[in-house]
Amino acid sequence: MEETMDDCKEFTKEKHAKYFLRCLNALPSSMVSLDSIRLSMSFFAISGLDVLGRLDLLDKHRKEYINWIYLFQILPKYGDECLERCGFRGSLAATFALESQDSSQIASIENKGSVSSHPLDTSHITMTYAAINTLLILGDDLGRIQRKGILAGVRALQLENGSFAATLEGSESDVRFVYCACCICYILQDWSVINIESATNYIVNSISYDGAIGQDRNQEGHAGLTFCGIAALSLMGTLETALSSNQKAKLVRWLVSRQQSGFQGRPNKLPVDTCYSFWVPATLKILGAHQFIDRKSNRKFVLDTQCNIIGGLSKWIDHSSDPLHSYLGLAGLSVCEETDLVEEIHPALNVTKRAFEHWQKLFDN
Repeated sequence: MEETMDDCKEFTKEKHAKYFLRCLNALPSSMVSLDSIRLSMSFFAISGLDVLGRLDLLDKHRKEYINWIYLFQILPKYGDECLERCGFRGSLAATFALESQDSSQIASIENKGSVSSHPLDTSHITMTYAAINTLLILGDDLGRIQRKGILAGVRALQLENGSFAATLEGSESDVRFVYCACCICYILQDWSVINIESATNYIVNSISYDGAIGQDRNQEGHAGLTFCGIAALSLMGTLETALSSNQKAKLVRWLVSRQQSGFQGRPNKLPVDTCYSFWVPATLKILGAHQFIDRKSNRKFVLDTQCNIIGGLSKWIDHSSDPLHSYLGLAGLSVCEETDLVEEIHPALNVTKRAFEHWQKLFDN
């Protein structure tokens, strides 16, 4: 018998909203190891509320959440000194007491962030992306963003091959961080700090033999990395010229082949995983090929990963919920145009259409 939408589990929207609220206010003990990336976990929780259309649950404390996010910002020392270290850190655990700061900076520290007080207290490009996006979602005007420093930090992280490192201290460098850099520059509307030609060439050179994008040259194609690469090209405005029609067709075929019930991240990777219900359909949507998705099958898989006790979605069916997969599962429903369940998303920036329109108003004024 043919399966219908009615065969799916009921969508437990309010339980998911409560789950995101709990994760925002206090991470479960099982996730204590994620405290070093607390800012990104908050991004998933707040984004989850937004895509559910329940951001109103934060209305009473929205200002407090905005102020809290700014605490993660690293400010330059003594004017323009150490600009390249600016951005957002992932956790407050590496910071030192305010007494160690120059007294003349205390006022700005309380409202905007703090200077780096230790070599290990540095910004991370993914956390900067998460912070700026979250501030947009919360309706902030970005007025306290250390724009000059953040852009200098992005500039300092681009490598000779066009990729980006995550931190100044050295780290992996791949298309994930190219994507974060492009989102930051797109939102701040300043591309002067990125060598767009070099970044575009790096992404194109990371295309695998099967048409997807890998972590580097000659690496296996991967759906998450493919999203990062295609979204980055779209934001830079080089997507149409960077890939030939044959490359696009090959990539679309690879992406469509990732659907089983939900989506897998690469060939022969089982089982399917909730997060790829965003990475793959979002990439197809950017490419204008999302009509090839089996929406019914994906919807059933995503709803089957719901936890009907505490809310949230899990990576696999009958596993524990977590903020990342909870948000990306819902975002996947959005890019698959399940507008009866969730709000519409801007696929390349990975924020709701509502948040994107708020950004447009900021830069139209």
